[in-house]
Amino acid sequence: MTDSSMTALGTAAGTAARRAPAPQAQETPLSVMFSLCNVEQSREYAPEKRSIRIHGHSTTLRLERAFWSTLELIAEEEGITLGALIARIHDHCLMANDKNLASCLRVVCLKYVNLSS
Repeated sequence: MTDSSMTALGTAAGTAARRAPAPQAQETPLSVMFSLCNVEQSREYAPEKRSIRIHGHSTTLRLERAFWSTLELIAEEEGITLGALIARIHDHCLMANDKNLASCLRVVCLKYVNLSS
């Protein structure tokens, strides 16, 4: 290659580099979620045990605080107590043949959040 052809290639490459926009970080739902999840919100991740009576039987449920908050919101919107909401969800889970109430509660919370957005 001659010096002039190398200069032409260098100039073309330099021009293309100036024209190409610099890649920018795109805000995705995941990146937004990660920006909201920080040490200050660690309380939302902490599991919390609560004793609940379902049709007269005591049981203890362990869910992360974020799920308890969502269940409390759903109960408030439905105009019922948290215990009554959990009993309704429990009955529905039994009809669907799902024996794991904590998992069912988490799925209900996720579906509620999806419907609300």
